[in-house]
Amino acid sequence: MTEKWNELTPEEEHIIVQKGTERPFTGEYNSFKGNGVFVCRRCNAPLYHSSDKFDSGCGWPSFDDEISGAVKRIPDADGRRVEIVCANCGGHLGHVFHGERLTPKDTRHCVNSLSIRFLPHEKEAASPTKQGRAIFAAGCFWGVEYYFKREPGVIATSVGYTGGHKDKPTYKDVCYTDTGHAEAIEVKFDPAVTSFEKLARLFFEIHDPTQLNRQGPDVGSQYRSAVYYLDEEQKTITEKLIGELRARGFDLVTEVTEASTYWPAEDYHQDYYAKTGHAPYCHKRVERFAS
Repeated sequence: MTEKWNELTPEEEHIIVQKGTERPFTGEYNSFKGNGVFVCRRCNAPLYHSSDKFDSGCGWPSFDDEISGAVKRIPDADGRRVEIVCANCGGHLGHVFHGERLTPKDTRHCVNSLSIRFLPHEKEAASPTKQGRAIFAAGCFWGVEYYFKREPGVIATSVGYTGGHKDKPTYKDVCYTDTGHAEAIEVKFDPAVTSFEKLARLFFEIHDPTQLNRQGPDVGSQYRSAVYYLDEEQKTITEKLIGELRARGFDLVTEVTEASTYWPAEDYHQDYYAKTGHAPYCHKRVERFAS
C-alpha cells in the first residue's frame, strides 16, 4: 500500500526505486556506530540490528545478518550478483555476498545508506507504531511463509515450532519424535496497514482447513491446522471466521489454542522458497469467503 510509504528525495528515489548505488565512503552510515535498529527508509520496516553491523572496508554499511524475514534476495539484473530488497516494500537495499570470510557468519550485506534509517533503541521503543503479532500453523511452513511474506502490511515472518512440550525442538525432533509441536509461522505486521482478521482470512485461504493432521502430501500432526491466539480478540476473530466457513459448508478441523512458546526453526528453513527459487508444492490460495 504505497500511500503508507515515506516521501523520498530525488537521491533516495534514485537508490531505492531506480536501484542506483551511492558512491563508496560517502554514506552517513558507512562508519556509523550506534545501538539500535536500521529500518527501511521507504516503509520503516525493521531490517538490521546494529549488533550485526561490521566494518568491511568496502565503503558501504555492511551487515552479516538480517532481521528474520525482513530482506528478500533476488538475482541481480547483471546476471552475476544477488540483489537484496526490503521484503515489505521491495525497495532496493544493495547486494549480498558470501565466501569472503570477513565474519564467522561469512555473509556481507552491502547496503546503501540512503536505503536505510537508524533508530536508537530508546526511540524504537517510543515509536507510536506498534507491531502486531500472530502465529499460525497450516501444513509445511515453507509454503505458508511464501504467501504471508507477500501480504501487504506484513513486516517480518519466521517459521518455527509451537504447541508441543519439548524445549528448543529441532526439525528432526518434530518430524521423528513425539514432541507435540506443529510447524508454524510467526507473523509481525503493521496494524496501520493490515489486521489480524485480514491475516486470519489469508490463513484459511492458503491451506485446506478441512484436512486433519495433514496438508496435501505431508502427513502427521506437525502439519495440523491451528491458530495460536495471543489474546482474547484474536480468539474471538478466529472463532467468528470458523463460524462463517462452517456456515458455507466447510467441515473445519482447525484448532484454536492459546499461544505457548514459539521456537524459531533452523536457518535453512527460513524464507526457504526465496532461497531455493522453488514454488510451493502443497499450498495455493483459494477464495473461501467470497459472497
